[in-house]
Amino acid sequence: MATYSYEIVTKEGKKKKGNVEADSIDKARTALKAEAGMIVSVKEASLLNKDIDINIGRKKASVRDLSVFCRQFNSILKAGVSVIEALDMLSQQTENKKLAAAIMETKTSVEKGETLSNAMRKQGEMFPEMLLNMVAAGEQSGSLEKSLSRMAVHFEKENKLKGLVKKAMMYPVVLIIVAIVVMIVMLVGVLPGFMETFEDMDMDMPTYTLAVMGFSDFLIANWIPIVIVIAGIVIGVKIYAGTPMGKRVFGQLKLKAPIFGKLNTKTACSRFARTMSTLLAAGMSVVEALSITSKVIGNVVYEDTLADTQEKVKGGQPLSRPLRTSGIFPPMIVHMVGIGEETGNLEEMLDNVADYYDEEVTMATEQMTALLEPLVIVFLAVIVVAIIAAVYAPMMTLYNGIG
Repeated sequence: MATYSYEIVTKEGKKKKGNVEADSIDKARTALKAEAGMIVSVKEASLLNKDIDINIGRKKASVRDLSVFCRQFNSILKAGVSVIEALDMLSQQTENKKLAAAIMETKTSVEKGETLSNAMRKQGEMFPEMLLNMVAAGEQSGSLEKSLSRMAVHFEKENKLKGLVKKAMMYPVVLIIVAIVVMIVMLVGVLPGFMETFEDMDMDMPTYTLAVMGFSDFLIANWIPIVIVIAGIVIGVKIYAGTPMGKRVFGQLKLKAPIFGKLNTKTACSRFARTMSTLLAAGMSVVEALSITSKVIGNVVYEDTLADTQEKVKGGQPLSRPLRTSGIFPPMIVHMVGIGEETGNLEEMLDNVADYYDEEVTMATEQMTALLEPLVIVFLAVIVVAIIAAVYAPMMTLYNGIG
């Protein structure tokens, strides 16, 4: 899929610019028609005209906020309150101010005669496509409460999953940052003091100590350029990761990275199974469910694979066949999907698969933490010992000279 920059005039007469992902420019235009009163321009985004999102401010509601929103919305509707009154209550209860504003605007649109799903769709990226489709399905079938309940469960489990993955990713990062800080403090703050003492004593220092001193002096003299270079690399990687090519490269890296690869694969499998199960339970077809699921897994490799799977299912193939030939889904998912198709119980099978992979993610997180903790501690110890050795070596030379 490619990213297209667009400029439209909404049905309310407001100008709006942004980006949309689609397989072609025609599909991008089709996707924009629901919101646009007039499409001014649509063109493929480049690094010059693409909006670079570096997560400054929140455009989307968090998974946690969405789970609370769906749970409260469902509870209020069950109590016999109308949709408009429920939205009014939710806008006052929601802690996220941007989400509260979006709910209030949704209420205004519903009061004007819009369907709830269309009114929510007008809020840009605040509400995910999956929720919008589930709300639309609930409105059409007269089971909005059930759709919201399913989405509440879905978002709650997704929030738990994201928490586990975040914990797994952050723990080693924090330890590595601590190790780097300790190294810098010792090289820049501690080591120079010892070296000045040795120099005052006119000692002949070992080559190893001189090398460490040289590195310390380099850090002290060039810390500003070093910070600028590191910042430039981070920004450059961020920009590249937002391009179609970058998304594919990093998508592959996430699945093949040592230690983290298996965790990312299991996370993607859990999201695939959970999302498909939720959508199928709402009465959507497999093709419709695949279209939505491909956009929520969070990895372009799976997104492309599911887009291809969708076309093959449209052509009459059972879901399990393209999943098997894709090579990125574990045999368990393929077998369970096949059994579900044969028994006519695909939704329940996928739900069981999702529960299984949720447990797998939990176990993988614990195992990864247990593996990385000693590795990082050893890494930190090696750094400290190496710097201490640089100080200790001239002291031994002095001691041997006295002896």
